[in-house]
Amino acid sequence: MSVGEGRAGDRSLGRVLVVDDDEVIRQLIAVNLQLEGFEVATAVDGRDCLDKVAEVAPDVITLDVMMPRLDGWVTAVRLREDAATRDIRVVMITARAQDHDVRRGHEIGVDAYITKPFDPNELIRTVRELAGAGRMST
Repeated sequence: MSVGEGRAGDRSLGRVLVVDDDEVIRQLIAVNLQLEGFEVATAVDGRDCLDKVAEVAPDVITLDVMMPRLDGWVTAVRLREDAATRDIRVVMITARAQDHDVRRGHEIGVDAYITKPFDPNELIRTVRELAGAGRMST
């Protein structure tokens, strides 16, 4: 499952489940978030995500759209339909950048939509915001 800790000695900013069938992209996202201080677990597709979500208990899920077995659209819908997972924040990270794709993501309850190629700083900023890391000092 590849669960990583945040920076040594730092309190975790939250738990993220990174879901992408492309190993390079999956690891790129995971490493960027780990370096920022998030605990990270990974999944290779939507079915793997749904199998791991209860064990990982993520604050945020990053989700690719185009994956084998179970794509990101169906995965997001299933996450929203399940009372145990409907409140987990979901970030779509995908090459599908057309307006109707973004609209579809928001219609099914996706919290943020980032297009590939993505800026790692935008990804970190979005995940921090959704995980509530920016409000921890209250």
